Amino acid sequence: MSFLRLLSVTLLVASGLSCVATHPDETSTASVGRSEVRITPEQLVESVLGTLDRTVDPCHDFYRYACGTWLETSRIPVDRSRWSRGFSEIEDRNQLLLRDILEAAATRPGGDADSAKLGHFYGSCMDEGAVERAGTGPLEPLLREIDAVRDPSGLLAMAGHLHPIGVEALFEPEVFADFKDPDVSIAHYFQGGLGLPDREYYLSEDERNRTLRREYETHVAKMLGFLGAPPDSARRHAAAILAFETQLAKVSLPREEARDLDRIYHKVDLPGLKSIAPDLPWDAYLAAIGYTGLVSINVGMPDFFKGLSSLAAGTEPETLRAYLRWHLVHASAKALPRAFVEEDFAFFGKTLSGQKEIRPRWKRCVQATDDALGEILGRFYVERAFGGDSKPIALEMILGIEAALERALPGLAWMDQATRERAVEKLKQVTNKIGYPDRWRDYAALSIHPGGGFLDNALTASRFEFRRQHDKVGKPVDRKEWGMTPPTVNAYYNPTINEMVFPAGILQPPFFSRDFPRAMNYGAVGMAMGHELTHGFDDQGRKFDGAGRMHEWWDPQVVARFEERAQCVERLYSGYEVDQGVRVNGKLTLGENIADLGGIKESYGAYKAWEAEHGAPTPPVPGLTNDQLFFVGFAQTWCELMTPERARMQVTVDPHSPAMFRVQGPLASFQAFAEAFSCAPGTPMNPESRCEVW
Repeated sequence: MSFLRLLSVTLLVASGLSCVATHPDETSTASVGRSEVRITPEQLVESVLGTLDRTVDPCHDFYRYACGTWLETSRIPVDRSRWSRGFSEIEDRNQLLLRDILEAAATRPGGDADSAKLGHFYGSCMDEGAVERAGTGPLEPLLREIDAVRDPSGLLAMAGHLHPIGVEALFEPEVFADFKDPDVSIAHYFQGGLGLPDREYYLSEDERNRTLRREYETHVAKMLGFLGAPPDSARRHAAAILAFETQLAKVSLPREEARDLDRIYHKVDLPGLKSIAPDLPWDAYLAAIGYTGLVSINVGMPDFFKGLSSLAAGTEPETLRAYLRWHLVHASAKALPRAFVEEDFAFFGKTLSGQKEIRPRWKRCVQATDDALGEILGRFYVERAFGGDSKPIALEMILGIEAALERALPGLAWMDQATRERAVEKLKQVTNKIGYPDRWRDYAALSIHPGGGFLDNALTASRFEFRRQHDKVGKPVDRKEWGMTPPTVNAYYNPTINEMVFPAGILQPPFFSRDFPRAMNYGAVGMAMGHELTHGFDDQGRKFDGAGRMHEWWDPQVVARFEERAQCVERLYSGYEVDQGVRVNGKLTLGENIADLGGIKESYGAYKAWEAEHGAPTPPVPGLTNDQLFFVGFAQTWCELMTPERARMQVTVDPHSPAMFRVQGPLASFQAFAEAFSCAPGTPMNPESRCEVW
């Protein structure tokens, strides 16, 4: 789990920080819009009505009403474990455009240095022959270092060599703002070191997880065998690795408890770190990563590090070496020869997620290039795909949604006047970042050489990013930095900067179009904007003030009344069943659910204010009023299919509820929806009791 992503709460998958202009006239890149998706009125009508299922009563099951035909006629592609009408379809369009950009850079040498880096990196990824010839050669120096590990000192030093290349062995180091001094970046050390997605996979005794553990052990043995271990040795080491990781899982904080940011903030100096985990030689680790001068470190889970300290001291060196080898090959698998790639997919794709086939290599290489060189690729993407007047329209909507929340605050009887005034102050300090950065990241220090192998290039890019992040420690937070690349189909709110970020990638149909009627835009991307804004006031975001400082700025009685309402939301979503006996974790998903409930109300309030100012347009879709189109536009962005395996994984690890309940929950809790569709009291979408926070 990435705790930076957990802090920067996202619209879709918690799958994190930077600044685009907050005013429409602040621009830094020409947006020619050569590949922008345009929508005719006829296409709009066909798309909306072709997705609905009018045989379903919207007051009984609005998700099925809004999405039913799409759900019946769509199929999950064989190279996916989930498929959505919103996120997935946009991602596929984006990937085609990004491939065009990258293939041009790879096949037509020349241009600037940034274009050359793109071409060399993508080209090395696509060169399967070179990958096969290189084999595991680039890993051999690291494997020899692992063979020399004899004690905790060697173990921690080796972790210090692996972390910069993205190997999450033992724990996760990250760099971002100090929760209580958000103008300064510090190091954060969080629990980690597991190969399976979550501690529950190790500790749950249901039959499916017992079976998954056996299959995981077999997978680990195969991967170790590919590195040269004899079969008996590989099986023995795989069993020892599973046992070691199970002990790590036992001392790990449950995912829903790790959401509580008060619980994962324990800032110490280096002596304090050594006192928490005395059997771990931290000097060796800091020397290995090249940052011996760290002064302040947030130890997110002290009990985990205490347990890790004892475990490292009490584990046979042979097991420690096997564990390190496994995590090195696990993290590197996608850049290794075909045998590694296919076995990695066989377990993590097929077995764990239910995906039938691996994604085509070009799609994997597009994603790898975006991960490594995202703001170079993003610059070319924005020039091709982001319409020039999209940004001011989106900004106008965001400002309207902020105004809607401010107008709603006086109607919250549970909030006292003093807290309400401070909430307004925070609201007015929100920074909005739309489309792309106003200052692009500098990759001059990253050397991607022509003819360089894919694994070498990937390792080089990882080390570059690790250094870029750790060079920030002790320095002022760069509030102009972005935590997502421009092509990303997602959005996020970061409480330490009090910012909302909407990359160009998501500002496309069906979420957004300058050709959409305002009811559609407000229902779709407007709800996403309200969602991110509400994150600033959810059960964790509310702990940060307008300057991004974590402290209790609410009156205790107001906190108690807020928590009563939050518990209502937790109970509501805990009652939703994904599969027989498999329910949504209302505690894990609480922040996202609060954001969904608030987001739809704020967006609707903003739309009605826009309508009052500009007049109600003629409804563009036959049979739907503008208000009904608002709610349909919202729901149809969340139409989604998912494999059973992926659904079970989602309720275990994802702080977002499944798409169906992200529609049903907020709308059943919103009186304006019931009025728009004339739902009788007591029907499923107009229940007698509701949860309301914001």
